[in-house]
Amino acid sequence: MNGVLRALGFVAASVVSGLALAFVIIAWHPELVRAPQSMAPEAHEAASAGAASPGPAIASQAMPAVPAPARTSSDGPPDIGLNAESRGPAHDAWSYADAVKRAGPAVVNIYTTRTVTEQVMPTGLDGLFGNMVPRMRSRTERSLGSGVIVDAQGHIATNNHVIDKADTVRVQLADRRVAVAKVVGRDPDSDLALLKIDLPNLPVMAMGNSGQLRVGDVVLAIGNPMGLSATVTHGIVSATGRGQLGLATFENFIQTDAAINPGNSGGALINPKGELVGINTAILDQRTGAEGIGFAIPVNMVRGVIHDLIANGKVARGWIGIIPDDFSDEQAARAGLSHGGVVIADLYVNSPAAQAGVRPGDILLAINGEEVRSSQEALAHIASTPPGRDMKLKVMRGRQQFESGMTVAQRPKTL
Repeated sequence: MNGVLRALGFVAASVVSGLALAFVIIAWHPELVRAPQSMAPEAHEAASAGAASPGPAIASQAMPAVPAPARTSSDGPPDIGLNAESRGPAHDAWSYADAVKRAGPAVVNIYTTRTVTEQVMPTGLDGLFGNMVPRMRSRTERSLGSGVIVDAQGHIATNNHVIDKADTVRVQLADRRVAVAKVVGRDPDSDLALLKIDLPNLPVMAMGNSGQLRVGDVVLAIGNPMGLSATVTHGIVSATGRGQLGLATFENFIQTDAAINPGNSGGALINPKGELVGINTAILDQRTGAEGIGFAIPVNMVRGVIHDLIANGKVARGWIGIIPDDFSDEQAARAGLSHGGVVIADLYVNSPAAQAGVRPGDILLAINGEEVRSSQEALAHIASTPPGRDMKLKVMRGRQQFESGMTVAQRPKTL
C-alpha cells in the first residue's frame, strides 16, 4: 500500500512540474499556440500558412480600421462635443453671431422722461364740507425703448410712440456711451421718429431691402426689452403687407414670430447678413392669448421717411380727401364686378376729389391706370404721390365707369 501511495505522489509531482514548464514555454513563445478552430475560415487559413513560413503569423496582425462616412451639410448641426478644429466651417452655418456682431453695435437704448401734471381729488374734511378747490401735483414718468443708428452723422430711427410727449430723450450706445438726443422730426402716420446725437465714431446699421423678404425667411430682433440691453431673439417672417391693425394710419407691416417685448419698440429687425429690414413696432395684445405675433415697419418705408425728415423735418404725403373702405366679392358680384375692391365711403368737403366730382358710394377701380384692390393699397398709392402732381381716378357709379382728374394736395397735419 505504501508503494502505491509513493507512486501516485511521484506522478502528481511530475504532472505539476510539466504544467509549470509548459506555462513558462508558452509565455516566452506564444506563437506555438495554434489558432482556435472557431476562427473565421480566412483567418484560419492565414494562420496555417504562417506556421510554415518564417516571421510572425499573419493572424496576429491588426485588421485595418474602416473609415467613417463623410458628414454632409444636410446631416444637421455639428455633433456636440466636437472640438473647434473638427467642426470646421460647417459650424458657422448654424450660428447668427456674425450678423449680430455686425448689426448689434448700431442698436441703442432710449430712455425718456416726461412731467405729468394731474389733479388730486379732495379727501377727508375737504370733501365732506364741499371744499372743492382743485389741487394739482406733478410726477415724472419714465419709459424705455430702442433705436437704430442709420448714418455717421448720428441720426437714429425709432418709433414715434417711444418719444411722444417726452421732455428729455437720452440714448445709450452698446459701447456704454451716453448722449442726450434731439428730435429731428416725427411722423405719427407711420409711427416713426428721427433723433440725432453728437458723438464721434458711431457704428452705422447697414440697410437691406424689405421688398425681397419672403414668408419663412429668418429674421433676428435686437433691442432693449424690459431694460435688458442688446437682447437678441430669433424667428421667421410670418407674413408681409399686414394692415388694418389700428397701429398707424399707413400700415404695411412685416409680421414675425421673433420675440418682441416692451422696450423692443424702435429696435432693429435684421436678416442673417446683419442688414436692417424693419423697425420693430408692436406686439399683438397678449390679453387675447396670442403669442409669437409681432410687427415691424419695413425698411423701405423707413428709408423714405428718414429722407423726408432730414430734408424737411416732416413727411410730405399726397392727399385727395377720400375715405376709402373695402367691399367683398359678394358685394362686387351684385355690382357686376369680378372681385371685391374699394368703395369711397366718404370724402372731405372741398377736397381735390370732391371738387373733381367724386361722390360717396363711388367704386374706385384704378389710380393713374393702376388697379387697386384694397383701401390700404389706395391710401398708400395716394400718399406716395408728391403734392402738386396730377392724378386720375377711374370710378364706377351705378353701371357707368368714368375717369376724374385732380391735383394732389398735401396731407393736412390734423388728420
